[in-house]
Amino acid sequence: MLTEPAGGTPPVIDDVDALRAACERLTAGTGPFAVDTERASGYRYWPKAYLVQIRRDGAGTLLIDPVPLAEHLQPLAEVLGEAEWVLHAASQDLPCLAELGLTPPSLFDTELAGRLAGHERVALGTLVEKLLGYTLEKGHSAADWSKRPLPRDWLNYAALDVELLVPLRDTLERELDEQGKLDWARQEFEAVRTAPAPAPRAEPWRRTSGVHKVRTARGLAAVRALWEARDEMARKRDRAPSRVLPDSAIINAVLSDPGTTEALQALPVFGGRVQRRYAAMWLKHLKAAKELPADQLPSTANHHDGPPPVNRWGDKDPDAAARLAAARTALSDIAERHTLPVENLLLPDLLRRTCWRPPADRSPEGVAAVLTDGGARQWQVDLTAEALSAALHASA
Repeated sequence: MLTEPAGGTPPVIDDVDALRAACERLTAGTGPFAVDTERASGYRYWPKAYLVQIRRDGAGTLLIDPVPLAEHLQPLAEVLGEAEWVLHAASQDLPCLAELGLTPPSLFDTELAGRLAGHERVALGTLVEKLLGYTLEKGHSAADWSKRPLPRDWLNYAALDVELLVPLRDTLERELDEQGKLDWARQEFEAVRTAPAPAPRAEPWRRTSGVHKVRTARGLAAVRALWEARDEMARKRDRAPSRVLPDSAIINAVLSDPGTTEALQALPVFGGRVQRRYAAMWLKHLKAAKELPADQLPSTANHHDGPPPVNRWGDKDPDAAARLAAARTALSDIAERHTLPVENLLLPDLLRRTCWRPPADRSPEGVAAVLTDGGARQWQVDLTAEALSAALHASA
C-alpha cells in the first residue's frame, strides 16, 4: 500500500517564482513526463483543471495550481514540449490541459494500452496492483478540487496518481511489443492526441435524465425551457447544473404541471430553502413553454443523423439487421483472436453506420475507404475490412 509519494507530499506551486524553479527541475530530469489533472466535476460548470500533477525521473513530483498561474504557464509548456507525456485515460485530461496551453508532443495512454494488451480491468489502481504489485491510496477522485486550500490527504492522492505512471507505461509497452500490438497502440495514442474537440450537441437538453417519460411536444418544450434556464444560471455561477437543479426535479415539474408557485414548492426539491427563492422563475419558464406557438415546439422524435436504434432494424430494414449481425459475429471473432475489446477493434457507431448504409463498393478496398473516412486507424482497417466486406453481402 502506497499512502504517500516516495519523496513525501510536495508543496503546491502557486506563484511565478516557484513555477520557474519547477521548470528548472523538470528540465534537469530525464525521460517522459507523467501527467495528470484534478477537476471539479459535479461541483463546477466548466471542466477546468484545478491541479496539475507532473512527475519526471530526476525531478520528482510537482503539484501545480493552475488557477493563479493560468497566464504564466508558457515556460512550463516549453519544458513539457521536450518529451513524451504519459497519462491514464488521456482524453479526459487533454482538453483542460489544452485550455492552459499545455499540449503533448507525443503520448502514451496507460488505460488505452491496458485495453489493447487484453487486460479486462484497466483502472489505474487495478493495473498498478496487477502489473507492479503496489496498491494506491484511493478516495478523492470525486472531490471538489476547486476548494482552497487543498487538504494534505487530497494532495497525497493526487501525487500518487503520477508516482508509478512511467513504470506502468514501460511494463505495458513491453507487453504490447511482445503481442505485436505496439504499432497499433501508437496509432491509437496519436489519434487521441490529435482528436478535435467534439462538436456541440444540437439539442443537449434531450439528454436530461428521464426525458423519455415526457411524451408530448408541449411537455418537451417545458423540459427544454427549464434545462436552458438552469444551464444559464449554472454557467453564470460556475456551478454544476445538477447542483442548480437536478434532472429529476425538471422532469417531475413537467409531469406534475403545477399552476402556482405554491404547487411547485410542494414538489420534492422545489420546497427546499434555496429552491423556494427561485420558484417564481422556474414557474415563469414552465408557463412560457405552454404559450409557445405550435411551430416552435420541439419534435417528439429525437432526430439525429445516424441509424435508428438497433432493436428497430429488424422491422425497418431486415437486410441491414442481417448485415449488422454478421459483422458483429465477424468482429467478435477477430477481437477474441487478438485478445482485444471489440469496441477497440472498431467504434460501434462506425460499424452501425456502415451496416445501415453500406457503400456502393462493398469490396474490401471499398470498405477500407469507408472505414478510413470514418476515422478508423490503419491497423483497424487492416484487421476488419475483409471480414466486413463479407458481412455486408449478408441478407435476411
